[in-house]
Amino acid sequence: MSDAGRADAVPALSADDLRRLTDFLYDRTGMIFGESKRYFIQRRITQRMVETGSDTFRNYFLRLAANPAEIEELINAFTINETYFYREEHQLAALGNSILPDLIGTRRPGDLIRIWSMPCASGEEPYSIAIWLLENWRLVDAYNVEIIGSDIDTARLAQAEAGRYGERALSRLPPDVVERYFERKRGQIRELIDDIRESVHFQPVNLIDSAEMAAMGKFDVVFCRNLLIYFDGASRLIAADHLFDCLNPSGYLCLGHTESMSRISDRFELTRFDDAIVYRRRDG
Repeated sequence: MSDAGRADAVPALSADDLRRLTDFLYDRTGMIFGESKRYFIQRRITQRMVETGSDTFRNYFLRLAANPAEIEELINAFTINETYFYREEHQLAALGNSILPDLIGTRRPGDLIRIWSMPCASGEEPYSIAIWLLENWRLVDAYNVEIIGSDIDTARLAQAEAGRYGERALSRLPPDVVERYFERKRGQIRELIDDIRESVHFQPVNLIDSAEMAAMGKFDVVFCRNLLIYFDGASRLIAADHLFDCLNPSGYLCLGHTESMSRISDRFELTRFDDAIVYRRRDG
């Protein structure tokens, strides 16, 4: 039987099955999936049931409980990865024009500056930081800038490390920037040059997992864009505390344009720059 035929044979989730599945995902990721997203959920769980040869949800769930690798595959199937280069470019401008100039006021040339992008999906956002700094921050070579990209989706992290992108991902980049940093491959695919790929390190991390977050150490700037919108109030509080803890004193947090830390936690101070509104770890 073809994959399409096997997919047609997968029964629709019952209300209890849906609740069991979404509770499982919530416990492990903090993300909310409810009845309103039933079509999305059914498509993704059908994909996993076909891949694992499970004829009922009960059988699939038993397999899931006994197989950590399948838990990873399930989470990968449910993550949403909409991104492209130079997304929310105004925050990159704020990074170069305001945030980094403020941070280096207490640093010496050669000192470490750590920047974290999460969720980074297939790498467009952390690579954008690297490219933007090379193009626009004249002091980029004077400091030891470390850029980390993290995501819960391990399949997308593998794509990020490969550094290959199509036209849509590159559509916001100036043509001359594309030519400088991307080599042509087959068709419309381009590959990042080695210097950029080697400037970003990738690590799987779950934002609501305290041990994984603590293991990453401290950062000066964290980009955490368009993730908290998928969390409920309780998960947002956990995430806010973890983000606070991973920042150095007076470190900066950049959220998506529809997100507001002010409605989640008072541990961050809203900071207005000419280019963007960001948040700063409140100390003392």
